[in-house]
Amino acid sequence: MPDAQSASTIQDKSQWLQFSGNWMSRSILKMLGWQIRFHGLPKNHGILIVYPHTSNVDFFIGILAKWAIGIPVNYLAKESLFKIPLVGWWLKHVGGRPVVRTSPQGYVAELAQEMQSNDYFWLVITPEGTRKKTPGWRSGFYRLAILTGYPVGFAYIDYAKKEVGVTEFAYFQGDESLDMSLIQLQYQGKVGRFPQSMAPIELWSPSDSKKSV
Repeated sequence: MPDAQSASTIQDKSQWLQFSGNWMSRSILKMLGWQIRFHGLPKNHGILIVYPHTSNVDFFIGILAKWAIGIPVNYLAKESLFKIPLVGWWLKHVGGRPVVRTSPQGYVAELAQEMQSNDYFWLVITPEGTRKKTPGWRSGFYRLAILTGYPVGFAYIDYAKKEVGVTEFAYFQGDESLDMSLIQLQYQGKVGRFPQSMAPIELWSPSDSKKSV
């Protein structure tokens, strides 16, 4: 395995963006036994990958954490969910964006262009792409990070410690083995609600060759 330390995380946190969160959301998480770890964002643009993602409960923990720390973010979800009355409206209201699976290569470029055209844009992606176990991670997040050159944050929902947050960020180097080794290092010891459904941290393409973000 390549030396993941040579693709180091961002160390200088003195100029990171800070946000004011919602006390009620923090209180709810605390009552549920969850603690939050967050020190800010390094830039106005970036990608937050979330791992592990093995349960529907992850979404609600994540939304509560988003409100608790006060960061405005967009996130990707299945296109079919946005077609459900009221549900689709609410998902958009809290930052949701449908994944367009018909042209994923074009969709990644489209996302990159939209991020670059805004003064501020952080996008949340679950690289596993589903709650069910898969042979690995879908590559859209990686292609987007390389295409934009934006930092990537390693967000997590750790059921072993009942901890949710993101404290480490890095710029990918474009060396897939090196970058994936860094990701593996960041998520070492993190446990999903259903550990048996956690996908191995390696890039993978579905057998039908249709890649998804």
